[in-house]
Amino acid sequence: MIYLSIYSKFIGGAEEALYMFWDTAWALILGFAISGAVQSFVTRKEMEKTLGDHKPVTVAKASVLGMVSSSCSYAASAMAKSLFSKGADFLSAMAFMFASTNLVIELGIVLIILLGWQFFAAEFIGGSIMIVLLVAVGAAVITPAAIARARARVKSPSGDFDPSCETPFSLQPSNGGHNHKESYADSDSMAEGETLKSRLRNPALWADGANYALSDLKMLRKEMLIGFVVAGYLATIVPTSVWSVVFISGHGILTQIENALVGPIIAFLSFVCSVGNIPLAAALWKGGISFGGVISFIFADLVAFPLVMIYRKLYGGKLAVQLVLVFWVVMSIAGFIIEEIFSAAGLVPTNRQIKILSSGIRLDSSTYLDITFFLLFIAMIWLARNRARFGGGKGYAIDPVCQMQVEVDNAPAKVYANGSWVYFCSDNCKERFERSPDIQKRVSGNAGDTHKMHMSAEAHNSLPATSTVAIDPVCSMTVDIASAQYSSNLDGIDYYFCNSGCKEQFDNSPEIYRKDGSMSSQHDEHGSDHGTTAIDPICGMTVDIATAQYSANVNGVDYYFCCSGCKEKFLAQRHS
Repeated sequence: MIYLSIYSKFIGGAEEALYMFWDTAWALILGFAISGAVQSFVTRKEMEKTLGDHKPVTVAKASVLGMVSSSCSYAASAMAKSLFSKGADFLSAMAFMFASTNLVIELGIVLIILLGWQFFAAEFIGGSIMIVLLVAVGAAVITPAAIARARARVKSPSGDFDPSCETPFSLQPSNGGHNHKESYADSDSMAEGETLKSRLRNPALWADGANYALSDLKMLRKEMLIGFVVAGYLATIVPTSVWSVVFISGHGILTQIENALVGPIIAFLSFVCSVGNIPLAAALWKGGISFGGVISFIFADLVAFPLVMIYRKLYGGKLAVQLVLVFWVVMSIAGFIIEEIFSAAGLVPTNRQIKILSSGIRLDSSTYLDITFFLLFIAMIWLARNRARFGGGKGYAIDPVCQMQVEVDNAPAKVYANGSWVYFCSDNCKERFERSPDIQKRVSGNAGDTHKMHMSAEAHNSLPATSTVAIDPVCSMTVDIASAQYSSNLDGIDYYFCNSGCKEQFDNSPEIYRKDGSMSSQHDEHGSDHGTTAIDPICGMTVDIATAQYSANVNGVDYYFCCSGCKEKFLAQRHS
């Protein structure tokens, strides 16, 4: 009988998880589809514009931009770090991160389905209150000196940054400014000049939007699975008496304060973030937590333990502790305030028998919506897989760890492996890649297939005179002459480039790359033994030979560097 009871509980928890997913599947697809489209249509320059302070207007812009970004907590923290490292105000970057995980479309839709419109309204109103509190409390607690140290740290997480270098090499273009994809800056500028109407008519942007949506779904699949499964078992196994111990009740304002404070602590221990928190919130609401406690719990996906460890790595231990404490305080206060507001307006729900206790899968509106949006999901898969046919995919790479779509020119992390750059949505994924030989092997295989498409620089002169392709003299990539957007003519010879970065590199130092024989055979890669400038072989910057402070001679070839960090990395690579 005991075994039968355990089996019944086990099956019951799995059924509840399935029912919750079935009730919300269409909403998840819709939310991710809208989020993916918005990420594709909003340009990167619009994302980074005017975030240099934390004035009210700037914070409002950061919040709006966060709303139209990925809802993944890890991706949000990485994007905030990226914006901060490129000059954005620290608190504005944190506001962006808060909005990205609390004010996004898919979160709101799932809230309505599982908990009701009151929670949806409380999340968005309370989220705005929380961001205001974040900026106010953060400005009072976090010192400018701490922020300055954090900025230096994120610019050089491995300690390779040299103050004399204008830009840390980890943030500069690789391979002489070439990333084997179209420069996103160029496509960004083009997109900014377009009207929204013309963007909506661009099939490439729709294809990229579909890929964004699928990438976000892949990235969050584990969090959502854990959230649904844990919530299902919490609803069927955990007795009400347990919740009454965790969440005190019947003590008026003391109950509201305690529940609002405990909500983020549970989020810290849950290891679940983003949309995966909503099923857990539904289970907590059924268990007896207050309205404000549920809201503060949903707010607190940014203090889940794995993210706290990321803050520690990015910003240092001391600032990470300050951040987490500030987050906890403002999340709890915002949850308490929103409960007071909704209580005064008579909007706090009283029914705790919510969708989490579904009666099963039936032919109702949810089923019809699921079928409709599963068809949309299939269409999105087809569109994403065929995006090259529509002109999509330019300037993007796929994170090999989480499968998120990453803008190459703005990737939060990257590593040079097997002869090419690999891009990641966050430092967390980069570290997982470096620890996983299996993923590295898979990427190596893909890189090998890609390199088969490229021709070496030495093979340039072997092309027939009537060839329709040329070799980019900077990166050695094969370029279709008929469709090449970038070219230069030097001494009567035409040169074709895969993007503007390679063209600019060539135009700045043609003596290094020209193919008419004047390129010295003594030259090795980006060294220089003639001319007035050379190319730093690590970061691709143009260096004035006469004034260069850092140089090295390897095998009789002189190399010049913009800073000591680049020189040290170059020598380390040569001796490895």
